[in-house]
Amino acid sequence: MRCLIVVPARFASTRYPGKPLVQLRGATGVSQSLIYRSWAAASEVEGADRVVVATDDPRIADHVKDFGGEVVMTSESCENGTERCAEALDSLRDAADIIVNLQGDAPLTPSSFVQALIDEMLARPEVSVATPVLRCDAAALSGFLEDRSQGRVGGTTAVFDTQKRALYFSKEVIPYTGRSLTDTEEIPVFHHVGVYAYRPDALRKYPVLSSGPLEKWEGLEQLRFMENGLPVHCVEVEAKGREFWELNNPVDVARIEAILSKSGQE
Repeated sequence: MRCLIVVPARFASTRYPGKPLVQLRGATGVSQSLIYRSWAAASEVEGADRVVVATDDPRIADHVKDFGGEVVMTSESCENGTERCAEALDSLRDAADIIVNLQGDAPLTPSSFVQALIDEMLARPEVSVATPVLRCDAAALSGFLEDRSQGRVGGTTAVFDTQKRALYFSKEVIPYTGRSLTDTEEIPVFHHVGVYAYRPDALRKYPVLSSGPLEKWEGLEQLRFMENGLPVHCVEVEAKGREFWELNNPVDVARIEAILSKSGQE
């Protein structure tokens, strides 16, 4: 089984233009770009046969080539990372059995999260689309609630059924808890990690599916599968002492740099 990892990146982010080229300072004081750190995280996955960055912007493409990454150019018309991955797959003509979308704003993604997705797809051939979810601790939940109280769109949360089939994803904090919780309580909120694994047929089908109202309101690409009756399988992962956060807003730069420093990551 051959696995391709695609890291989609676009310059014209609505919330944070130029985000892929933002510099993040690590524990040693050395700064590296967001796209480099995301590419490096993808390159650490043992189950990956190939890693490419998919972008429509020559500034990002040139930067990736400078640090030795492989680039595939995609059109500006791609509405989201999944569409960009689908276009990249067709352009590359790669005979991959599993395609992983590791979004370019998630440099703290542990390789174990991605490997868990790959392993689940290998073990369950009936699963066409899978994505990781991470149970929040008290600090993560507080971060979500703080973002919402300040009017910021932070991370995404997920709810799923007993078979781990997603029921919904939202930029609101779901399920509603009514208050912050402590680490002594079981926290029912799961952070959706911005990684997806697809079978080739499911990924190629995505761009021709209708974009529904939930996808448009939430701005969450995975809802297109669900609104068209295609299940998204959630894979619960464990942080194992690693802190996870995505770069969604400028305020997240300091958060991520603090995590890099605390964990000793360069």
